[in-house]
Amino acid sequence: MIAYLKGKITFRSPTLLILEVQDTGYWIHVSLNTSAALAAKEHAQILIYHHIREDTQKLYGFATEEERFLFEQLISVSGIGPSTAQILLSGMSAEEARQAILTEDLQAFKNVKGIGPKTAKRLIVELKDKLSKTAGPVSPAGKSPPDNTLRQEALSALLALGFNKIPAQKAINTALHKTPAPTTVEELVKHALGLLR
Repeated sequence: MIAYLKGKITFRSPTLLILEVQDTGYWIHVSLNTSAALAAKEHAQILIYHHIREDTQKLYGFATEEERFLFEQLISVSGIGPSTAQILLSGMSAEEARQAILTEDLQAFKNVKGIGPKTAKRLIVELKDKLSKTAGPVSPAGKSPPDNTLRQEALSALLALGFNKIPAQKAINTALHKTPAPTTVEELVKHALGLLR
């Protein structure tokens, strides 16, 4: 199994990177929090979870061990796949998700696509004891610089996360009219995720 990859980021979108390692480019799926943490870096070491199924293989990347650990715990729960875990970890930080599970805060999951009340309860029941034995703050994510394609990149991220185009555009427009308005793709997508049910 791959523990991490170190190389040059040659392509980036809010939820996907290409990392060039010794002349080979790897597609790596990332959460918005990891994307933000790596935004200012040209070269990076990315922690990896290698997801293998009969019909596909995907690499999921993480800026912190805390996020990778929580991702692995989330996908161990019945009904939670890597895509749903990635969406959850884009809507909240690893520490926020961990605290929501430990404090049995069902409301914290209400804006996460694919996590209804029953699934949130299952997350809490199956993970509370496991997570109570682990601790440690998550490294704060960095902020990416403003971009003149903010709206388009945010829309691409929401489409990649499985949302329909029209509701995603409406959520982005609403989020951009908030005060203060989001200034990064990651902030904009987080605001929009909060508006999409």
